[in-house]
Amino acid sequence: MRAASTEKASRRRGAPWLPGLLLRLLLWGCAGGRASYLRRSSSCTAIPRSMALCYDIGYSEMRIPNLLEHETMPEVIQQSSSWLPLLARECHPDARIFLCSLFAPICLDRLIYPCRSLCEAVKRSCAPVMACYGYPWPEILNCNKFPADHELCIAAVSTDESSSSRRTVPRASCKDCELEEASTAREILDNLCANDFTVKIRILRKNTTTTVSDFDLDPSRVEVLKHGPLLRTEIPGRLQQWLDIDATCAHNIMRGTHAGVFVISGEVQSDKVVVNKAYAWQKKNRNLHQAVRRWKHHRCPEQAGRKV
Repeated sequence: MRAASTEKASRRRGAPWLPGLLLRLLLWGCAGGRASYLRRSSSCTAIPRSMALCYDIGYSEMRIPNLLEHETMPEVIQQSSSWLPLLARECHPDARIFLCSLFAPICLDRLIYPCRSLCEAVKRSCAPVMACYGYPWPEILNCNKFPADHELCIAAVSTDESSSSRRTVPRASCKDCELEEASTAREILDNLCANDFTVKIRILRKNTTTTVSDFDLDPSRVEVLKHGPLLRTEIPGRLQQWLDIDATCAHNIMRGTHAGVFVISGEVQSDKVVVNKAYAWQKKNRNLHQAVRRWKHHRCPEQAGRKV
């Protein structure tokens, strides 16, 4: 019964790494891999529901003390909960696997560490986000402490997936991106004037099962209101790139929906676009509809007499 529930949880959470890890353990056997043997005081315990970081990750039991030397479950829960805000930023699709391999190591006959390459991949994407809030990458997660890939360890999951896909690994931005309330038409027009570009687009959510959501732009539903320094023809590609690399912003705008039409404004930063304002295109947003109708004849103060 436990094995069946674990398998269901693994599929639901998108954790194909677990069967692969168990298979590797069988193939390596006791003599083939170099992993840390258990201390006598180590014991298996159920991952409690209150441990939000790792509960229902794909296996149900963990070792205590864990790989970060937390010796009691209250300590594990307290320390692991501090990483939930980073996980919400969706800075890397393997961040949860990496963290849980340390906070809640899978209950096997030996301790299996994350691979150094997994640590480095997560650090590369997540450390800049932590720096946004003044937190350095902690020494306890120093990637040099973890085994090389040729040793027995937990490897990255997203690598194989991304190699056959056009998606790049998401890079969460430091900016919190949320839907704006369409307060007044005048305020919306001022916001449009303050940004480099404004576009009305339809966004589609491609999946709901993996750690990081995947979004697509509907190319048939792109209406350019203001292109600024961009060419009209390059806007769809730039916006798809934005959807690919800024998972946090797109996720917040969608608010759990599978599809939606939005008016978005933003700025051009070298090789990418950054969205600063987003409004949901709905019938109840009369101020937004009015602002879009008036935009064709509107001239921004600093752009009077110039085409936008």
